[in-house]
Amino acid sequence: MRHLGRPAPEWPETAVEAEEIQERLRPLADLSGPGPRDVRLVAGLDVAYTPAEGGGELVTGAVVVLDAATLEVAGQAVVTERARFPYVPGLFAFRELPPLLAALDRLDAVPDLLLCDGHGLAHPRRFGLACHLGVLTGLPVIGVAKTLFVGEHGEPGRERGAYAPVVHEGDVVGRALRTQDGVRPVYVSQGHRVGLDEACEHVLRLAPAYRLPEPIRRADHLSRHRS
Repeated sequence: MRHLGRPAPEWPETAVEAEEIQERLRPLADLSGPGPRDVRLVAGLDVAYTPAEGGGELVTGAVVVLDAATLEVAGQAVVTERARFPYVPGLFAFRELPPLLAALDRLDAVPDLLLCDGHGLAHPRRFGLACHLGVLTGLPVIGVAKTLFVGEHGEPGRERGAYAPVVHEGDVVGRALRTQDGVRPVYVSQGHRVGLDEACEHVLRLAPAYRLPEPIRRADHLSRHRS
C-alpha cells in the first residue's frame, strides 16, 4: 500500500521540525463524518519497544487485519527497526510511523478501517498518531488509547457504551468510552475520515469481550511477541 497522491512521510531531526510538520499536515486531516459504511476488513496497529544493541531502542510495528464480521484474522505484518526519533511527548508518531507504514505496505489487502493504539484529535496540536497515519495513507483511522493525554472528562456511567466527552481548551477532542461493564474506559478520538459518533460505534462493535477492541488487542500481542 503505497502513498501515491498523498504527502510523502517526513522524518525530522529536531522537535521543532517535527512540530512544524504536524502544524503543516493538520489541515489535511478530514474530521467530518460519518466515515466508511461498508467495513469488511479492519486493521489494528500497535508498537512495542526493546533495547537496541549498542544503545537506543528498537521499535516493532505490528498490523493485524481482521474480518470485521467474524473477527477472524485475515492478515498480519510486523516490521522492526531502530527508533528514528527521540522520546518526546506529543511527537511519538515520528517514532512509531516508520515501522507501522512499512508493515502496512506488506499487507496483501488494503483494510477499510484502521484502529491504532494512540490519539488523533486528542493531542496538544490536534494532530496525533491517528491523524498523521490517516493523512499519509488516505485511510479512515480511529485513535484508541489506554490513557488520557490531554484534556479532562467526567466519569462515564458504569455500563458498556457509556461515555463522557474529553474536553481540551474548550473543544471536545474525544470520548472516554466504557467498552465493558465496570472496566476502565478507553479514549477514542478521530484520526481521519470518520466522525466521533461512528468511531465509538466501531470501537464498541470491535470490543465484544475485552476492554481493548480486538484489532488493537491482537496487534499489541503480536508486537510484544515479535519484538
